[in-house]
Amino acid sequence: MDITEFVVSSRNAALLYGDYSTYHRQSTKKLANCRRKLGLATKNRGKFAKKGDVTADQISQDHAYLHLLLLTAERAWAHGMELKAIHSTDTKGLAGRTRSHIVSRIAKGARTAETAVELLSQKEASGASLNDLLEARAYASMIRGAAQFENHSWEPCVKSYSVAHIIYSALSSAQKTDTYKDLLSETIEPSIRYAAYQIKIPRTLTIPSIARKAFPSEPSLVEAVNQLDSNLLKQGSPDAQKEQGDAPNAPQTINWRGREVKIEDAAIGTALASTDAATSKLAEKLSSAEVALPKEMAAAYDDVLITSQDATDATKRAIEELKEEGVSQNDSRIQSLQITRTAVNYKMISWRIGRNRVLSGEHDGALLDSAPNTTRKAKKEAGTKKPKDEAPGRKIARLKEKVVLYDATLQSLDSIKELPGVAADEELLEQLDATYKYFHALKCLSVARSHSLAGNSVNALALTKHAHEQCEASAKYFAENGPSSSDDVSPQDIGIRKSEVQFLQQLLSGELQRCRALVEIDNLRAKAGASGTKSTTPMVERLYDYPAEGAELENLVAYPPKVNSIPVKPLFLDVAWNYIDYQGTQTGAANQGAGESKDAQSSAPQKRGWFGFGRG
Repeated sequence: MDITEFVVSSRNAALLYGDYSTYHRQSTKKLANCRRKLGLATKNRGKFAKKGDVTADQISQDHAYLHLLLLTAERAWAHGMELKAIHSTDTKGLAGRTRSHIVSRIAKGARTAETAVELLSQKEASGASLNDLLEARAYASMIRGAAQFENHSWEPCVKSYSVAHIIYSALSSAQKTDTYKDLLSETIEPSIRYAAYQIKIPRTLTIPSIARKAFPSEPSLVEAVNQLDSNLLKQGSPDAQKEQGDAPNAPQTINWRGREVKIEDAAIGTALASTDAATSKLAEKLSSAEVALPKEMAAAYDDVLITSQDATDATKRAIEELKEEGVSQNDSRIQSLQITRTAVNYKMISWRIGRNRVLSGEHDGALLDSAPNTTRKAKKEAGTKKPKDEAPGRKIARLKEKVVLYDATLQSLDSIKELPGVAADEELLEQLDATYKYFHALKCLSVARSHSLAGNSVNALALTKHAHEQCEASAKYFAENGPSSSDDVSPQDIGIRKSEVQFLQQLLSGELQRCRALVEIDNLRAKAGASGTKSTTPMVERLYDYPAEGAELENLVAYPPKVNSIPVKPLFLDVAWNYIDYQGTQTGAANQGAGESKDAQSSAPQKRGWFGFGRG
């Protein structure tokens, strides 16, 4: 019969583009059409004659009779919600007469839904299945709970909504559909939490635990629920123990930046316990030999991210519930939840960044050959034989994938600064800035390598220089405040170690020198190409010039060799130095005597030729 699907689809179709008044009009129109099809409508200008009540046999023959009851209940419920929406803006709130009118409308819908339950309970006559009967009972309990909620009857409201919660949970586990989950999360659970707060039920109890305790002990209803899920109503089942706020594995407090906050909401404690368990499993997976590739390591983070998101959602719901109850922002409960929200969000973002880090490859993707799309076959071939050189286009595509991961990491770091209380924490902001510069340097390095592969050496040099400056600033902070290399933890997260920054710093220093050399070579080639003519000077005389176009092997030396003058120091200058006359010194007198003896010898006849032989 699909009772829940019929009701939910009708509500969604109207409320998606309208409000409760729209749904009220549509329900009225659908109800009139249903009466007309069944022959129950009064003819135009005809005398009104009350028709008989719907029977179980009629429902068995035609399900439209059941839809008639459901539309009647929905019209009454929509009318009550329409009145509530109209008077929600009143400064004095809902007056007594207005509230009673709203309650009477919703209560009328509840009575109609309960009539449908009584008819479907006659299984032989109505032909209803177990699921049909449970859906009708859950729907009637939900409408009755709404009437009690508006009437401020909190204890009956909790009991009514608990019946709907248990039944829809059992149907959800049996049929695996999202319809029941949406009703639980959007309508039933917030109402149970608010009503439980009004009757002073502690928040350390989870909503399933409250619903389990308030569920009526009707043998037929309990037996029907157990047929769908036998563990749902058992207090000692593993699921029930997991939901308890005082479970041994559920943390009672949470620490954030030196502040310890007590966890008062059971859903948050349960989610944090699940996160701790998933973190332990993650460490075991990463330490095993089965998980070796970047994609496999990143997939191991999924459970941690899911449980972290659950903790974040639970904290957000707790804050919204307190705000709906009228609790001010200065209340200690709101302040504690805000600190908890910052802590769980920071942890979730930290694991998200860790997943991006392992997906980018070894050393956070600083090496050119590390990439997230590495396969086991490629890794095996790399270990056995020399890997083939990839095409530049393929390398650029891999670098683009890394840039996407770095962008996601940088956006995550920016989102941390928007969390409550982070803007006032100067020490944390300094750490986030240093981490941001580290990943920004990695991004610039990947983009620079892409330009280098594309032949743009100048752009590659500029980006590498900027990356080097960013890494230098990051290394300066982590050298004083970062964890040492010995603090190596297997699951990667937002934390940066000294060894990682030092490795990137050394790598960028080498890349910077390499890019400078490439730019210089390109400039020399451009200069040689601009000249257009080859030099006629032999290469042996141009050893100080780098042959950008290659060595000219045909012009190494001049052949045949030519006699050229060689600049040397004349010998007669040294000889003449000894005959310089310095007046007033002994050296000058000695030189004078030597000069006289030389004049005497010059007057004598001189010999000519070699060794005195030859013509005079």
